[in-house]
Amino acid sequence: MSSFIEGYKHRGMRRALIQQLYHKGIRDERVLRAMEQIPRHAFMDSAFVDHAYQDKAFQIGEGQTISQPYTVAFQSELLQLESGMKVLEIGTGSGYQCAVLSVMGSQTYSIEYNKALHNRSSKLLHRLGYSAQLKCGDGTEGWEIHAPFDRILVTAGAPHVPPALIEQLATNGRLVIPVGDRKRQEMLLLEKDKNGVVEQSAYNLFSFVPLLGQDGWVQS
Repeated sequence: MSSFIEGYKHRGMRRALIQQLYHKGIRDERVLRAMEQIPRHAFMDSAFVDHAYQDKAFQIGEGQTISQPYTVAFQSELLQLESGMKVLEIGTGSGYQCAVLSVMGSQTYSIEYNKALHNRSSKLLHRLGYSAQLKCGDGTEGWEIHAPFDRILVTAGAPHVPPALIEQLATNGRLVIPVGDRKRQEMLLLEKDKNGVVEQSAYNLFSFVPLLGQDGWVQS
C-alpha cells in the first residue's frame, strides 16, 4: 500500500457516504462494500481531502473529473458484476472506478485516452495494490486482443454506442454507457443474449466528460 494517510476520520467519512448512497437507492451490497473499502481521497490532490467523501464530482486536471460517488455506484450496480468476470472499462481517469471493479473481484482491463492521466492512474493503482491491465489508447475501439468481455463500462459521455464495444461484448454480457450530447447523457444498458441479440434499456440523465476517440467526440 502507499504511504498516504488513512485514519479513523477517513473511514468514518466513507461510512457516512455509503449511507448516503444507500438512501439514494443503491442496494447492491457488493458495490457498497467495495466503495467503503477504497480510500477515495487517495485519488485526489491532498489539498482536497475534505471533498473526497462528498457525493459530488471533482476536477482532477487534464479537463477530467473523478466521478460523483453516486454515479460510480449506479453504473457499478447496473453491471451486475460477479467475481471473476472479465470487465473492460473505457476511461480510466483517476483510477477510482477501476479500483472499485478490482475490489469487486473482476479481471479488469481499462483504457485511458489521455496519456498524462494514464501514467498517473497507472502508478497510483499499482502503488495502492489494485490489480488491472491498463493501456493508453482509443477506448472507442475497445481492446480486441482481450475480447470478449462479460461486462463493459464506459465512464465518459458518448454521442452513440461504438459498434466495436457491442462486438466485443460476450453473450449474456452487459454494456453500460452514457449517451447524449456533450452536456447531458442518458445512461444506457445494453444486454446481449445467448443468440447475440442486443436489447437496450434507458435510465437516468447524467453529465460526463466527453468520450474522445475515433468513434466518440473529436477533441477540441
